[in-house]
Amino acid sequence: MRKYILTISIFFTIFEFAFCQKVENLGENINTIYNEFSPVISPDGKTLYFLREGHPNNKSKEKYSCDVWKADLSGGSWQQAIHLGNPFNANVSNSIYSISPDGNTIITNWAEDTQTLNITKGFGIIKKTETGFTKAERLEIPKFEKMCKGRYQFGSLSADGKTFLMSFSDSKNGVIDDIYASFLQKDGSWTEPMNLGDDINSNDTECIPFLASDGYTLYFSSNRAGGFGSNDIYMSKRLDRSWQKWSKPKNMGSTINSEDYDAFFSLSPVDEYAYFVTKKESLGKNDIVKVKLSEIVTDEKDLPVSDKDVAALGGAKKDTKNGKGGDQIDNKNLKNVMVISGKLFDAKTLKIPVGGQVIYEDLSNGQELGFATPDPITGIYKIELPYGKKYSITPVGKGFVGSGFTMDLTNMAGSKYLEVNGKDLKLIPAETGQKITLNNIFFQFAKTELRNESFSELNRLAEFLETNNTMQVEISGHTDSIGSDEANNRISLGRADAVKTYLTTTGKIAGIRIVTKGYGKTKPIASNDTEEGQQANRRVEFTILKN
Repeated sequence: MRKYILTISIFFTIFEFAFCQKVENLGENINTIYNEFSPVISPDGKTLYFLREGHPNNKSKEKYSCDVWKADLSGGSWQQAIHLGNPFNANVSNSIYSISPDGNTIITNWAEDTQTLNITKGFGIIKKTETGFTKAERLEIPKFEKMCKGRYQFGSLSADGKTFLMSFSDSKNGVIDDIYASFLQKDGSWTEPMNLGDDINSNDTECIPFLASDGYTLYFSSNRAGGFGSNDIYMSKRLDRSWQKWSKPKNMGSTINSEDYDAFFSLSPVDEYAYFVTKKESLGKNDIVKVKLSEIVTDEKDLPVSDKDVAALGGAKKDTKNGKGGDQIDNKNLKNVMVISGKLFDAKTLKIPVGGQVIYEDLSNGQELGFATPDPITGIYKIELPYGKKYSITPVGKGFVGSGFTMDLTNMAGSKYLEVNGKDLKLIPAETGQKITLNNIFFQFAKTELRNESFSELNRLAEFLETNNTMQVEISGHTDSIGSDEANNRISLGRADAVKTYLTTTGKIAGIRIVTKGYGKTKPIASNDTEEGQQANRRVEFTILKN
């Protein structure tokens, strides 16, 4: 018995040492003797939003009041946190759940009664405008208020803006939460909450979900059996598109989890750190800490002496086949994304177009994967693209035609997190004389047959022509200088005709509205002395003749 107790004591001593060495407390500028939790990092990684409970500087003096605070990053350190005013702190109990990658949409709670803690359950959206942030508007999730009967709620918006994850209990005053998902529809509405199923949800509580940028890796907090104590952070992978099939949730190990409460796991948008909340080695109650992704592992030091006590102490069974203890947490794909940013502007006025958006699609099937709204002040948009696909990125706006570009990330698997800036996009007013290059139109080499990747761009153009049903346009084909004039003229006209044929086969666009021209190599827009210039000259253009 003495040997067993001594072994357990040594285990927790090593466990505490490993935790302290790898996990970094954000310090006294962020953490206090009060409860700090729900950390949310801005898309540029320079601002930290979080909640403080019961602080004397909170707007309400209620004991359990929660307010939103923020701190800025300067010189590699977080500066002194400041208390925010409206619209972030309009109630007794306030929340901040997530920020969209473009930084212009913030998810918070929704409350009709601003005077008491008995708020109406639900979620709200705060949007950035030219004059600041708007008052929270209700996020309409059908049947949510009827389903959410417990004491707690949490929400998290995915990086593509199309999935909203929630945790709540459907039992009156319940504290055992499950994780649900709601999905954005084409008309802008959201679906009813869907339980993620038994692969994720157990008879214990599963809460505070966070979906990584890859759209498949889910992190959450749970007090299920086999943890280190209280709530631990777990990870699971989505195995298909149903949102019902998941890998067995894996405990994130003693690097992160302790015998106390551990939750609110999220990944920094710009560096290799994960942020979470723990009471371990805190300055008071729960504190906000960070850890490098490369440090999130379990090893032999985490293991108790006998397999019998593995579940109770949260260790992983020793891998005797490979001679290693514990499980390696797969961090290879946690930041397996490229962040694209640039400015969206009106090509005529050079101003930021009202209502403009940037959408990104999977070129292989035309599926819209996500969208971003440009900053209303700077016009900067930002999107996160997981590796492994070929994307079309296109600006859209009412009364405009967009000229986009393609990003091929199919061979980027295993690459590190990357940022690409300066990918500016322009929206061209739908006016007579305006000319647009259709960058996402593709043909077979030296032929006039359209490739399947062209269909999403052509469908968008067809929809535009259907909306502007009196518009007359010219579709023109162009080539580089390689080859004979006869061959270039034939290919350029044939490609323009192929685009017209596609547009008119919908039955809603009369052929008389479209003129086709083949200009061959006579109208270059770049030098033909380089491959890049030749590629730019091989294009299809869309010109508005009459509107």
